[in-house]
Amino acid sequence: MSALVRPTHGRMIGGVCAGLARRFGTSATTMRVIFLLSCLLPGPQFLLYIALWILLPSEDKASARTAW
Repeated sequence: MSALVRPTHGRMIGGVCAGLARRFGTSATTMRVIFLLSCLLPGPQFLLYIALWILLPSEDKASARTAW
């Protein structure tokens, strides 16, 4: 498993689903479908997406941080 970061390539909106897919070894399309299906259920899915968008570092910033 790779680090949990938002990739710079393959993003649609914020890169959260692409980052989660890379971390857990699935395709980004599968993760996006799972997210869309979860929106049919009650809960704070959009708030969680926005929180992950803010909290997860971008791939280029994460690689610059590890270069130190």
